[in-house]
Amino acid sequence: MKKFTALALLAITLAACKKETKTISKIDPETGKTMTIEVPVGSPSDSVKMEKAPEQVLAIKDSLGIYKQTFKLEKGQTYPLVTFQKDVQTMTAPDGKSQSGTSEMTDEMSFTVNDFKNGIYDITINLSGKRNSQSANGKTVAVDTKQAEPKDEQLKMMWKVNKALVGNKLNLKMTEAGKVISITGFDTVYNKIAASVGSTIKDTKDKTAFINSFKQSFNEKMLKDQFTKNLVLIPAKGVKIGDKWSESENATPDGKIKLTTTYTLKSVANGLAEISVAGGIPKKSDKQTQEGVTRSMSSELSQNGTITLDQKTGWVKNQNIAVKTTQIETLSDGKQSQTMKSVSNSTVVVNPVK
Repeated sequence: MKKFTALALLAITLAACKKETKTISKIDPETGKTMTIEVPVGSPSDSVKMEKAPEQVLAIKDSLGIYKQTFKLEKGQTYPLVTFQKDVQTMTAPDGKSQSGTSEMTDEMSFTVNDFKNGIYDITINLSGKRNSQSANGKTVAVDTKQAEPKDEQLKMMWKVNKALVGNKLNLKMTEAGKVISITGFDTVYNKIAASVGSTIKDTKDKTAFINSFKQSFNEKMLKDQFTKNLVLIPAKGVKIGDKWSESENATPDGKIKLTTTYTLKSVANGLAEISVAGGIPKKSDKQTQEGVTRSMSSELSQNGTITLDQKTGWVKNQNIAVKTTQIETLSDGKQSQTMKSVSNSTVVVNPVK
């Protein structure tokens, strides 16, 4: 009987000592992972507030409703910048008959981040591929650096130059805000181009003229302008959802005709910033009369499309813009007239979706 009483007392004591517990979830501040633990009811931990996971640093982020673009690129990572352009041109003669031709161009580049110090990125630009093709009357000719040298003598020159261009590397210094400080390494490229045409262009003066012409189309200023236009889209002051902003550039050497591009920040969601593109060149007309014949000309250009940026890195994810150019020329002597029309439909894609 005494033994039974002792056991009963022990059971009562254990029951009295056992405290009620509950399960709560907490976020480990070191790993950011959610963990489940049990704590006694009424303990200080019972009323612990949920800790926030470390916030991810975004390249395109909202501050009081205003979005700004920076670049948060990872050391050792490579980011693509592949540009594809397709032009379909249709010529309509005075008799109403039409002819069409198609040209395509692909430039493949990538950017490898070597380092990031004092707010400056050290980046290697890899020139990895180039392709040009033209199609008309059911025939297509192509110059592709990833294919063998073409047999056509007229295409060999272009292939040799493109082949000498790819495989080279340039060095880019860029701020976190996307300002290009410098691009170096062009002399090596120029020397390879000169060597590639050595067997084709024999005359020294002709070779020098060719290299100088190449330098005009491939240099630090040209690449700076290209990268600024393709990579840095959102104004430094920042914009709100729905805001519009415009950029203008010369469409003719004299600067009298301007190409205006209007951008609109459509949305920032699911890790992507979407920007719509519109604008172009308003219709321009000109009329001149000589010796009783009046020549009338008109031209216009329109563009529209979308650019998508990666919110985490600030890098361009994709761009798809359609451009339409229309030119009409009419000759009239007052009794009869003839009209020629040219329409070009172009598509410019950056980082095509595979």
